[in-house]
Amino acid sequence: MAKRSSKQMPGNPSRARPAFTPPKGRPTAARSQAPVLGPRRRRALTYGIGVLSLGVLVVVAVAAFSGSGSRGTGSTEPTRFDLPALHGKTRVRLADFRGKPLVVNFFASWCTACDEELPGFARVSKELKGKVAFVGVNSLETGDRDFMPDRHHITWWPLASDIDGAQGSGLHDALGGGSSMPLTAFYDADGKLLAVQRAAIPEPTLRQAIHQLYGITT
Repeated sequence: MAKRSSKQMPGNPSRARPAFTPPKGRPTAARSQAPVLGPRRRRALTYGIGVLSLGVLVVVAVAAFSGSGSRGTGSTEPTRFDLPALHGKTRVRLADFRGKPLVVNFFASWCTACDEELPGFARVSKELKGKVAFVGVNSLETGDRDFMPDRHHITWWPLASDIDGAQGSGLHDALGGGSSMPLTAFYDADGKLLAVQRAAIPEPTLRQAIHQLYGITT
């Protein structure tokens, strides 16, 4: 993951990068002395605890199901990914791009290296429109998911939200991203994964990679 820089970012200075503050503190448990009960009261208490435990399990299960659903459904398998769109009810699927080379770029609002590489990606993707498809995936997000697409005018790309994983980062994790951001995956026209770059790609390097992998000159 790239280090933050004090240098002012390019683009619209009026929109500052959201700050992320990790959660602090941990709950503590209090101890109390239990009263002495007779056999009949102990049986009643045991039954009551059993009913209460069952209710707690149901609540926990429902909460877990709701939490996982809030991150969306689909597949984070790199060879057949299927992600919810960043906005709307459409999907972003690898299968939908068959017949055309595909570049999948991961970004997050806090990522300074993403901010540095995306202007080059925007220029190259416009030059290659119709020849090479570009997809943006918002992953490991802690703030405004629209920050990078809006800032670099790549809202015309198909944009997806990553799901599952350590922190809404299932596809990123499956591609070996770890703590790296940005991350870029290159697929051929048949949907075969050719290469993964776990760092920012300068524009000249991106052009060279496209030429080497796809035989397309920019």
